[in-house]
Amino acid sequence: MNLDRPMLGILLMLGFCILAPVGDAIAKILSETVPLGQLVLVRFAIQALILIPLIWFTDRLWRMTPRVFWLTLLRTVLHIAGIAMMVTALRYLPLADAVAIAFVMPFIMLLLGKYALQEEVGVRRITACAVGFAGTLLVVQPSFAEVGWPALLPVVVAVNFAFFMLVTRKIARETDPISLQAVSGVMAVVMLLPLLLIFQGTAWTELQIVSVSAFDWTLLLSIGLLGTVAHLLMTWSLRYAPSTTLAPMQYLEIPFATILGFLVFGDWPDPMAVVGILITMAAGLYVVLRERATALALAAE
Repeated sequence: MNLDRPMLGILLMLGFCILAPVGDAIAKILSETVPLGQLVLVRFAIQALILIPLIWFTDRLWRMTPRVFWLTLLRTVLHIAGIAMMVTALRYLPLADAVAIAFVMPFIMLLLGKYALQEEVGVRRITACAVGFAGTLLVVQPSFAEVGWPALLPVVVAVNFAFFMLVTRKIARETDPISLQAVSGVMAVVMLLPLLLIFQGTAWTELQIVSVSAFDWTLLLSIGLLGTVAHLLMTWSLRYAPSTTLAPMQYLEIPFATILGFLVFGDWPDPMAVVGILITMAAGLYVVLRERATALALAAE
């Protein structure tokens, strides 16, 4: 049965695009006082604590086929790595720049969708994504000149997240999104907690567990809640729309990140980065409007 409903998928992804930069802004604040390993551990622990009772009270199933289990484990590892790299990048880069540079991801994801999932990709969407990629390069240049190699971390995040989205698409229709996120949260805690306990008291400062203030705990709880809801929306969106449709949609994270970066940190992209951000936004919006026109045309037939 064909479950694709592109406009519903787009609306769900829009929710993700709004919540994700808020989580990134909180992570940027926390990165100054909370070790990286502890931040990521709490993020996933909260995800598990929120969703396990929900699974219990709604009688959802935890059972997974061996194939789905191993793909979920791979997805969790990719998720951990992506969050860790993005938080590290946010220590060095303005919020808008880090998010904008990471938007080489939709271009990578478009190619993965076309060649790995055999999804149909039209010339117009390929062109729009290529234009958005060119805009991203305009953001990378001044950031790299200023901070060096950390400016490339969002590019690595982009490759990582493209594979994360691909794996999610592979299993989205075989699993309940809430159960998937709960299992992923438990897997992450099982992997991260022993690692932090092993390295506790060593010179590996990013793998320590430290006492944090009440304010930091509030932010940690917030980042866990936002991350959980955002990725549920993303998972649901992939249930209803192809990854090649949703990839350009995520360009809309950039204006939200730019506004947050200015309001919270007083950061504003330099002129070249602004041009690049506007180009990527225009490319993403074009694809969204094109998809909406296509969906309306099909509905009218």
